[in-house]
Amino acid sequence: MTGIRIPSCRFMRRKIMNYGKSEWRPVLDYVEMLHGKSQFRPRGVLPYPWEDIGPGYCYGPAFGHWDAVHIALDLLEDNPDQARHQVENLISLQQEDGMIPSIIWMRRDAPADWAPGQTHPPVWVSAADMIYQISRDQAWLKTCADALKRQVSWFEHSRSTADGGFYYTDIKKHLWESGVDEGIRFMQVPEGEKSCVDACSHVYLMYDRLLAWQQELYGIRDRTLEEKRDYLGQYIRNVLYDRETGFFYDSWSVDCPEYRHLCFEGFWPVIVGAANPEQAGSVIERHMMDEQEFLSRHPMPTVSLTDPLYEKRMWRGPAWNSMTMWAAMGCMRYGKYEEAGRLLEAALDGTSRIYSQTGCIWEFYDSLGGRPEQVQRKPQTGFNMPCRDYLGHNPLHYMARLWEECRHGR
Repeated sequence: MTGIRIPSCRFMRRKIMNYGKSEWRPVLDYVEMLHGKSQFRPRGVLPYPWEDIGPGYCYGPAFGHWDAVHIALDLLEDNPDQARHQVENLISLQQEDGMIPSIIWMRRDAPADWAPGQTHPPVWVSAADMIYQISRDQAWLKTCADALKRQVSWFEHSRSTADGGFYYTDIKKHLWESGVDEGIRFMQVPEGEKSCVDACSHVYLMYDRLLAWQQELYGIRDRTLEEKRDYLGQYIRNVLYDRETGFFYDSWSVDCPEYRHLCFEGFWPVIVGAANPEQAGSVIERHMMDEQEFLSRHPMPTVSLTDPLYEKRMWRGPAWNSMTMWAAMGCMRYGKYEEAGRLLEAALDGTSRIYSQTGCIWEFYDSLGGRPEQVQRKPQTGFNMPCRDYLGHNPLHYMARLWEECRHGR
């Protein structure tokens, strides 16, 4: 058995009428229902109540790394205990060396299983930070800080480059540690040590939050850690940014146009705050807000509409609502509330429209507004269509709340 389902509890009903457009309400109600269906009691390696990636996941049931983070964000305000449990489960999975594994398979009548030595983007720190802002529970924050310190050490020892950058193993073996399955950036990677723009940005985020948490808990400033963060920030700004195109790239492509692609991952320096204001402005205005590139009918395509390798296939062009959420948060970080609001509104409008046509939510969407059934997933497998009722990349309630913030410019 996969575990005993927790009865659907009072979820978001209390506040659902208070945010978002009225036409979004049916799909928000539907997501609320899916959250209730996807909750399970503690089992095996997951000592806290956990949420499945989604009842329609083709390989499920499973507890996912950044999927769990997106679910936590969606539960943040109306079910903070359940949101907190998702982060606690992630921390409880941490290995002795500090690595936090990727997807945890929670299949029926079988022990939990995961790929050894394979991680996922460590964006859980953002959810933990927001949970702490609500709870102000310093004992819990200390638990998070201790886990983050160990995870930082693991990245430094297992995913660092000699010049101070970081990478995901997708540059060497296609196990999709970056979370971007079959991403076009990894189709051509020259031999040698290389840095990934997303991995560098995610480690920058870890450094930054660990500094803030230590200051909050102990009133100290770790100068060594601060120097590491600042050095990595300079590396991202000076090495991974191309001034001519106004965009961030991986180390192997930033100076080599033949390897260069306009992919969503180039937004991560803006999302985590590593970009300087001039760079952020260029990325947002020249790329995010360009209707020929990333401001598509259903934003944001994971590859620019102008890229020769754009296609309607998983991470090679379709829109993932979770990534649109992160992009909007990046805009808000630099005071671009109108731009963030446009992204969120278009994505929620598109999701609501498709829900009215299909009666469900989808793992990812056609960035041009077509039906998800006509978008490819992995042609070489038996699952070549986006999964229905996939919660892990649909933090729609959180997105609707962010949209409200953007409306009020805060």
